[in-house]
This record gives sequence, C-alpha cells and structure tokens, in this order.
Amino acid sequence: MTAALVSTSAGPTAAAARRGPERVRRRIGSILAGVAAVLVFAASVFPVYWMVNTSLQPGSAVRGSDLHFWPDNGTLENYAEVILHYARAPFLPALGNSVLVTLITVAVSLVFAFLAALAVTRFRFRSRAAFIITILIIQMIPAEAMIISIFRLVDGWQLLNTVAGLSAVYIATVLPFTIWTLRGFVNGVPVELEEAAMIDGLSRSQAFWRVTFPLLAPGLVATGIFGFIQAWNEFLFALVLNPRPEAMTLPVWLRTFLDPNGGINWAELMAGSTLVAIPVVIFFLIVQTRMTSGLVAGAVKG
Repeated sequence: MTAALVSTSAGPTAAAARRGPERVRRRIGSILAGVAAVLVFAASVFPVYWMVNTSLQPGSAVRGSDLHFWPDNGTLENYAEVILHYARAPFLPALGNSVLVTLITVAVSLVFAFLAALAVTRFRFRSRAAFIITILIIQMIPAEAMIISIFRLVDGWQLLNTVAGLSAVYIATVLPFTIWTLRGFVNGVPVELEEAAMIDGLSRSQAFWRVTFPLLAPGLVATGIFGFIQAWNEFLFALVLNPRPEAMTLPVWLRTFLDPNGGINWAELMAGSTLVAIPVVIFFLIVQTRMTSGLVAGAVKG
C-alpha cells in the first residue's frame, strides 16, 4: 500500500519535471520570435520614418554632416515648396492624373476580371483550359519587352499624353493577374451555396448577390489593392507614354527633382515622396476596414 502511494505521488512529480524544460523552451522560443518580429518591424518602418523625418528638416540640415534622428528644427517649407513651386512640373495636375488613372484601372479591371473569373469557374466551355494557360503565359512576359510595340500602338490611336491611353495600358497589364487571383476566390466558394439558396426560393441572380457575392468581397478588395498599388507606383509606361508636364503622373513627377548637374534637394524630394505615399496609406486603411467587414458579412451570409 505504501509503495503504491509512493509511485502514485511520484508520477505527477515526474510529469511536472518533464513539463518544466518544455515550458522554458516554449517561453524562450516565444521571446526570440517576438524579438525577431520587432526587428523586422523596425527594419520595415525605419526607411519610412527617415523619409518623413528628412522632409521636415531644412535643406541645410540635410546637407550637413550631422545626423538628425528627430526633426528638431522642423519646418513645412519643403512641402510648401513642393506643392506651390511651379518652376518644375506642378504637383496638383500630377496628383489628379495619378488619381484618375488609378481609379479607372482598378474599377475597369475589377469588373472585367470578375466576369472572366465567374465564366472560367462556373461554366464549362470549349477552350476554357487554353484561356487559363494563356493568362499564365501573359503574366510571364515582362512588360518592358513590349514597351516599343505598346508605344507605337498608343501613338497610332492618338492617345499619347492622355489619361485614357495610360489607363488602357495599365488595365491590360493588371487584368491577367487580377483574373487569376479572382478565379481562386470564386473557386473557393461552393456552388452548392447558390443551389441551396435557389431551393429556398431565390432566383439565380438573387442567390448570387445575397450569398455568393458577400463571400467574394474580400477577394475583390485584395485584388483591388494590388491593382491600386501597381497603377499608382508604375513608372516606366508613365514615363514613355505621358512625358509632358501636364500629363505626367506622380512617379514621373518625382523624377523632376533630379538635377542634370548632379545636385539633388533631398529635403524637397523626401517631402514629395511623402506626399506620394500618403494616398496609398489612406486607401489601405479604408480598404482594411472594408476587408474585415466583408469577411464577417460573408461568414454570416454563408
């Protein structure tokens, strides 16, 4: 009886002794993972912070040999000079061109890509596999390899230095990847959900808009983010197709800060870069909320 009691009491003690090192290892692993996450976050945020910090300092402080990790002599003169100085290409027309081109690209590419993804996923038709393979092949072709042919095509349509011409090129560039991405989202929604809704009395269109579409809203937002970033930051096509000051977009406008003699006003350049980055941050913050609400609504609807 005594031996049994000893063995019973020794069992939990041995198990606790084994769990002790495991807990220590897990705690050390979680601490190391947290440190790595902090380092990655700092490495990602520091360039952005340095850009904003430089934009808030006078040009003399930026050109000096001393490092200023904080805008102790903070000023907004760089932003005023960038926005109001019309000796170089003006900022506001470039901002308007970028906004128009980006909105047109995102809206049109999402509509066509959504319809194409539905057709490829929900219907069976001849050459369906060939269409999907063609999309993959188009994505493999570098856009720079087609710059001459695209320029001649846009020039033949008399669309150089226009929002319509640049938007059409961006739509053609973004569309293959958008179709492929949306195809995955549409394929992930079971068609049985629509069939169950139709059994409950809804028509096919009502079942799609009330059941399937809310589940696809996060996919539309994700592909919209990709199209927005690609159209907003694209430089090469905008430089070749819209080189005039009144037609250039913001990435090409930033190029005007480069002095042919080699001098660069880094404070103004960082101020311009901050102004270019602000709309992207605002758009992502708005879309992030929409993406979360779309996920919740889709889960409830499904």
